[in-house]
Amino acid sequence: MISIVNYGLGNMGSVLNMLKKAGAADVRITSDPDEIIHSDKIILPGVGAFDTGMQKINESGLKETLDYFALVKKKPVLGICLGMQLLSRKSEEGNLSGLGWIDAETIRFNMPDNKLKIPHMGWNEVIVPSNKQSVLLKNIDNNSRFYFVHSYHVQCKNREDVLLECHYGINFTCAVLHDNIIGMQFHPEKSHRFGLQMFRNFIAMPC
Repeated sequence: MISIVNYGLGNMGSVLNMLKKAGAADVRITSDPDEIIHSDKIILPGVGAFDTGMQKINESGLKETLDYFALVKKKPVLGICLGMQLLSRKSEEGNLSGLGWIDAETIRFNMPDNKLKIPHMGWNEVIVPSNKQSVLLKNIDNNSRFYFVHSYHVQCKNREDVLLECHYGINFTCAVLHDNIIGMQFHPEKSHRFGLQMFRNFIAMPC
């Protein structure tokens, strides 16, 4: 069972539909701690501001459940867009601490070319770091294109945690992988065949 965590933010219906299209046999949207704990995998979607996201998680009482699932049970967790940023320790966008599952900070784009608009919005190709291997990268290469909408990006302390990069004025991390923790800054649920492949790869991950 894959649970899409409902903490009050995120494009949950689109994620649910894309997962079903990718072949997920049992997927649901839930805020029930018991359902989350007994899932095989969970997805943390999110759209909006960092502090708003963390405040909603804290107020929902789900933080302890999420920490237990990710850090004790060590089952696959996927954060999407804001959900990826919440995996980091903190953000320049706010004052609250993040989940801290990835040794990283979320920072605002600081563009060398002021002709580039913020937020970074639209389709962009990803870059697969050399020698990076993961089931998540099956049929994903440097020509794969994903849909982005964001003004902040995650900066990892450890290069080993970088799964994919993207170029928008600068090279930035657009997907992370640390043990069972995965984050995607782009929206796979809006990325057509490339997003569908990424969800298939997530479904295929061992639990």
